Amino acid sequence: MPETPVFTPVETMSYTQAVTELENILRTMQSDKCDIDLLACYTRRATELLESCRSRLTATDAELREILASLGV
Repeated sequence: MPETPVFTPVETMSYTQAVTELENILRTMQSDKCDIDLLACYTRRATELLESCRSRLTATDAELREILASLGV
């Protein structure tokens, strides 16, 4: 059985790092060399990364709307 990968905690990653890791996971999952024993692990990690990215995008959108509203735009 393959060794489970050790991932960097999402809360310590930048948005760009999270997106890059997500892209790498997706490439791995789509490849013929994806180990079926790690598929659930990769799926959990991808979900964690997606949730983090979505949260950051939502927060940034709200902040930008506030800034623009304060400018009367």
